[in-house]
Parts: sequence; structure tokens; C-alpha cells
Amino acid sequence: MKTLEKRRFGSTDEQLTVLGLGGFHLLEISDRDAVALINTYLDAGGNYIETAAEYGKGESERKVGLVMKKRRQDCFLTTKCHVRDRSGALKTIDQSLRRLNTDYVDLLILHHVQTEQELEMIYAEGGAMEAFLQAREEGKLRFIGISGHGVPDVLIKAIKEKEFLDAVMTGFNFYDYFNFPDTEHKLIPLAKEKGLAIIGMKALADGLLWEYPEESLRYVLSLPIDVLATGFNTLEMLEKDLDIVSRFKPISPEEREEIFTQNPILGNYVCRLCNKCLPCPEGINIPEIYLYEGWYDRQLRDWKIRDMPEFSLRDRLRFWYDNREIARDAYKQLKIRADACTRCGECLPKCPYNIDIITKLEYCHFKLTREAASSIFF
Repeated sequence: MKTLEKRRFGSTDEQLTVLGLGGFHLLEISDRDAVALINTYLDAGGNYIETAAEYGKGESERKVGLVMKKRRQDCFLTTKCHVRDRSGALKTIDQSLRRLNTDYVDLLILHHVQTEQELEMIYAEGGAMEAFLQAREEGKLRFIGISGHGVPDVLIKAIKEKEFLDAVMTGFNFYDYFNFPDTEHKLIPLAKEKGLAIIGMKALADGLLWEYPEESLRYVLSLPIDVLATGFNTLEMLEKDLDIVSRFKPISPEEREEIFTQNPILGNYVCRLCNKCLPCPEGINIPEIYLYEGWYDRQLRDWKIRDMPEFSLRDRLRFWYDNREIARDAYKQLKIRADACTRCGECLPKCPYNIDIITKLEYCHFKLTREAASSIFF
């Protein structure tokens, strides 16, 4: 097996393997299997291990800690803190270190910061950032990061306006590119400009892309990110990913376009944001409305008949990031919404992907104007 590629971690001197081990799925396996999996990853040359205090209320950290007793120096160790106030964060950090059997972590991440209110709370007097800075002074952590899911606006604001950050973590995959395009178009260039490390996650879109592991990993690793955290719960999955990454070659522009135009998971429902359907005679910004649908439920509820396993997977994942309120608020601000459609059909032959634009607009309006109590169904 070839060695794993390493990339510089932001502005630091650290060189990390592009394939990292994410600890969420360690919750699904026994201590024995978790130890075997982590050791196999380290033996293969991997050196980025990540977990979080919130994963199983510390259970994932505990399992990682079983290996860290003997192999702490073999990896760049990351965990995450979800607490927003100073005293609570200090307590959580110490608990994490005890579970991980270490005196320090290399990177501590502000976990899933989703709203501007959370961000301001973290940076306010008595907020979690004070705890992070104190812990860094005490040698309990080396670098500070922030993570978020879905709509990247809060992370972009943090990178632009806030201090002390060394890294940013969010999801990248060829499906959600069309739901959250600003992660590639805005967040990556801004993080590079500021010298922040970029940690990718969700290359398989939380399992939606399970049939396309090679395309998925190659797509994300072809982006200018520093490390990709991936989850495994079997040695077979780990070995498959190690093999793919050891053979990694960046995708060409032609391959990227082929994925966008021909991959079955995108099909004839997911909008590719190409704008070829415009202009609309009624002034409807069709791609913008479809983008808000992507924020809302990742364009996963399309009312197509599927077998139960596929339906259940899509239904489980559509609100995974819970950006529903953001999507509805954005839709409310539009002067011309989807219900202005007169069904003239002028847009239909313009779409290269044969999307039934009129019906999809009706779905979007239905989703984005329903009361929150109905959202578990729509």
C-alpha cells in the first residue's frame, strides 16, 4: 500500500495525513473493535484523530483514550467542546482530557456553532473563548478551531470578524455542493486568505453517497482542504478508504463536470444552480428558491416512490443540519416567491437536467411556508 499524502495544517508547521479518523461512529462498536480500528489506522500511517465531548456524552472520547494511553505521540489529537460559557467549557475540557488519557489535545474545536447568537455568546465576557484561551495558556491545547454544519454564513462571519482561530471545519461533498455552495466559493478562499487550516467532513454526505466512495473521497480531497475526517465502524470500511486515498489523484475539471451532470444521486430533481432556466417572465429567481430548499431539507424530499431502505435514509438525513428556520426566513424576504408561477412552461425546455421546474417550485413553496410543527413531514 502506498503512503498517505500529507498536507500542511493551515499556517502551522504540522503535516497531517489527508485521511483523518473521525470518532462519531466509534459509538456503534465495542471497545475491542474501536481499539483495533484506531490502531489499524495509526499503523497505516494516519495521524489525525478526532472526537467530541458530545459524541455519546464522552463515550467516543473514552474509546479513543484507550489507545491514547500508549500511542498519544503517534497522532494529532482533536476533540470538540459544545459548551458556550467559560465555566462550563473549562469543566468540559478537563473531562475530555481525562477520558482521552492525555494532558493536552492538539486542536480543540468550538463544536457546531450554528447561529450568530451562539457565536457572540462564545466571544462575550464569560464566554467559552475565555476558557479556550486559558486552557491554551495552561498547555491543555495547542490550536483553536470552529465547526458548523450546512449553511456556512456563521463560520464565514467568524473567520472574517473573530480572533484566535487556527482552523475551521465543515462539510464538503458533491451532493451538498448544490445546497451549500458558499462552503467552496466563499469559505475556502477566506480561510486560505486568513491562514486557517480547513478540515473537511461528510464526504459521503452522512451516508447518502455510500454507493460512490471513490468519487466522493476524490471530490473532497481535490479541494484545497488540509485534512478530511471520515468515519468508520468496520475494518473493511477503513481499509477501503485507505486504499482509495493511497491511490488519490485529483479529479480533473472534466471529471468534476461528469459527476455534476451524470451521477444518479443528483438525477432530475437536484438543481445544479446553472441559471439556464432564467429569465422567468414573472421575475421568479428559480435557482435562488431551489437553493433555499437545499438549506431546508437538502432537496431530499422529492415525492418520488422509493424502496423503504432508500426512503428511510433520505428521510433521516434531510434535516440533519436543521437549517429550516434559516431557509424559511430567507424565503420570506423574497419579493417574488414560487407561488407567482403562472405555469407558462417557458423554463422547462431550458433545464439541461430535465427538472420539472414548475412542480419543484410548488414543492418549494409548500416546504418553505409550512408551520414548524408540520416540518417533520414536509
